[in-house]
Amino acid sequence: MTPSTSHLVLIPSYNTGATVYATVCAARAQWNPVWVVVDGSTDGTARSLRDMAAADAGLRLFVLPANSGKGAAVLHGLQAARDAGFTHALTMDSDGQHPAELIPSFMQASIARPEVMVLGRPVFDASAPLLRVRGRKVSNGWTNLETLGAGIADSLYGFRVYPVTELIAVMRHQPWMRRFDFDTEAVVRLAWRGVKPVNLDAPVKYLSAEEGGVSHFRYGRDNVLLTWMHLRLMIEFMLRLPSLLLRRAMRHPPFQR
Repeated sequence: MTPSTSHLVLIPSYNTGATVYATVCAARAQWNPVWVVVDGSTDGTARSLRDMAAADAGLRLFVLPANSGKGAAVLHGLQAARDAGFTHALTMDSDGQHPAELIPSFMQASIARPEVMVLGRPVFDASAPLLRVRGRKVSNGWTNLETLGAGIADSLYGFRVYPVTELIAVMRHQPWMRRFDFDTEAVVRLAWRGVKPVNLDAPVKYLSAEEGGVSHFRYGRDNVLLTWMHLRLMIEFMLRLPSLLLRRAMRHPPFQR
């Protein structure tokens, strides 16, 4: 497989145990290069991932000394990617939920239209917790309002291709977006910058504990974080509303005969 010089796969990982190895192998079977950012994991996976990277030129590993959150790990990888000359990064979780086999099609969609963000639209099966499926509809509703219906099909699904420079610019002067709030706030703020979404269907698989599934989502803590995030975004949305409406009017002028 010829390495891409513009697009890479970026996998943030925190205490997912052996599942991360299967995720990385599946990603490497589909794309070159793949970068992994170990976000202060204490499960010993960094050691084996180092061995994997030493034996595979298409795999690069970053190990952060302490857990800082998904968004912080992604930002670390994005900055390194920019410095290495990459323009786009496909993010995927290390817990086995995301479909590695769709990496090539998502990358091709991004290569064809590099100015957009290519977003996964989750297709749930019977393994999906009903509470989480219903709960994300609330977040999606707020996101639709905050972006004036920009077309973001799902605000929480982290299997996506981002334009690197645009996302770094969004995060550079933003103190938030470092933990579970990253996925939603990233697409809202990119939409505010005029980055259009392209949505592609992608299945989601929730692994059971017997299958090695690990979830760091905490309903109380993380729903409070999301509520605070949407409150902040709504306040800023109201301040941005005139400029957003002006941009929308310029893109869709009234019909003239």
